[in-house]
Amino acid sequence: MKRSEKQAIIDNLTEQINSSNHFYLADISDLNASDTSDLRRLCFKREVKLIVVKNTLLRKALEQSGKQAEELYDVLKGNTSVMLTDAGNIPAKLIKEFRKDHDRPILKGAYVEESVYVGENQLETLISIKSKSELIADVVALLQSPMKTVVSQLQSGGGTIHGVLKTLGEKE
Repeated sequence: MKRSEKQAIIDNLTEQINSSNHFYLADISDLNASDTSDLRRLCFKREVKLIVVKNTLLRKALEQSGKQAEELYDVLKGNTSVMLTDAGNIPAKLIKEFRKDHDRPILKGAYVEESVYVGENQLETLISIKSKSELIADVVALLQSPMKTVVSQLQSGGGTIHGVLKTLGEKE
């Protein structure tokens, strides 16, 4: 491969890394063609872009990207695939779901919410990270809860007051 071709790949990869908020590095090397296709389909459904890259090109792209991911350089050994996404926990859930039937992909590392996670043991931590939309939904639910309580108490209290007034009206 010529130097100009390598630089074009690095530039393209850098652009993709910068355009997505989060990325995961995984090893999918032992999957056969059918399983790899299944993984790619699952990634497509979940809006995760899966790219298989050379480690040296990926390292140069990470260096150019400006993201503070130096801790991930050590995991760039063997076969590496990059999972690019805008939701931080989707690839972790995808990996866990896919591994119910397969022994791969193996998580090497991840860059999520401007933090670096290294190693397979971080998978459960990454799954528990809430996305921005999930956090917004939690805040909205918390804000609505007191309002619903007040409204329901007013409605139930209204029935009680009506019953008392009706009873008093019948006594006279």
